[in-house]
Amino acid sequence: MTNDPSRRIFLTMIIVHHLNNSRAQRILWLLEELHVPYEVQKYQRMPNYKAPPSLLEIHPLGKSPVIEDSNEGEHIVLAESSAIIMYLLQKYGGKQTLSSAGTLDDLYYTYYAESTLRPLIVVRQRLSRFADRAPWYLRPLFRYVLEAYRVMYVDPELPRNSQMIQEHLSNNPWFARGSDGPTAADYAMIFGLEGLIVERAITPESHPAITRYIDKIHARPAYRAALKKGAE
Repeated sequence: MTNDPSRRIFLTMIIVHHLNNSRAQRILWLLEELHVPYEVQKYQRMPNYKAPPSLLEIHPLGKSPVIEDSNEGEHIVLAESSAIIMYLLQKYGGKQTLSSAGTLDDLYYTYYAESTLRPLIVVRQRLSRFADRAPWYLRPLFRYVLEAYRVMYVDPELPRNSQMIQEHLSNNPWFARGSDGPTAADYAMIFGLEGLIVERAITPESHPAITRYIDKIHARPAYRAALKKGAE
């Protein structure tokens, strides 16, 4: 089998259970890069921003992304975006030779994306929502406590993390050193980096390397195709 994904023929059909404004979008980008056929089953968040109950019929945790992969008589249901990324690359991605440093980068940033970066962004996004859901007479107290938590924990951490990423991307076109294209780390990291932009934690002036990297990803034909099938 050739290592060029665009020249392979896959006897498979993957279903991506895609929740709006979720990590599922980067799975579509990966599948477009791999030229693997897939279908998108779309779900809309409820007013409380949670996933609809219908996702529980696909996976017991009822979250997105989830993929179903039917291939050669085997049917797989897999959740967790990092696990999905690793599974798809191992099964359909061919082999990319990386140096030991590049392999370590790929490993580190793939897991860093979900274990460190994304939780910081999610906490920052949700703190204000928590206060708004408290009884009206407790909201001032909740806002004070949550704001103090944000100032003490989240705000100091985001600049340190952003600077680390900025320095890395200033010296490397992709997260895995020596790579000539996206690896697992890039697919894992893009959603968090977009979150930094949305949260105004970085700007083109303060973090030019991160901004250029995001623009480069957004310009890729596979990423644009994934947006058409998923959502902006």
